[in-house]
Amino acid sequence: MLIKIGELAKRTGATVETIRYYEKEKLLPEPARSQGNYRLYRDKHVERLQFILHCRTLNMTLDEVRILLQYWDTPNKNCSKVNGLLDEHIDAVETRMEELVQLKQHLLDLRQKCTKEAPAESCGILHALADNSCHYS
Repeated sequence: MLIKIGELAKRTGATVETIRYYEKEKLLPEPARSQGNYRLYRDKHVERLQFILHCRTLNMTLDEVRILLQYWDTPNKNCSKVNGLLDEHIDAVETRMEELVQLKQHLLDLRQKCTKEAPAESCGILHALADNSCHYS
């Protein structure tokens, strides 16, 4: 069955722009064209796009998705590198979580600089933000 780009977008929840972008990035194979030059997609495009979108919801980079697609395309290949890629991604997520905890603490500390309504000129938060010695890292 052949479908146009709008139908592919509808079936997968992706935008038309996203689909075109993934084609440009060579993540999605180029579709066939109709006589009127409309893109015509097959079920394999739907399946592949759903795979890509799922990876992206897991915050995987396009490079990580490319690697996973290489294994998806060669099902007999040993998947130990897929395991390694996922382990690296988990480590990156853990690092980001630690950074977010630090960011939250910095914001909470900043919030304590101004606990009551006051003129902006005496706002502790604004003064702390202007103070170059107090940086979040």
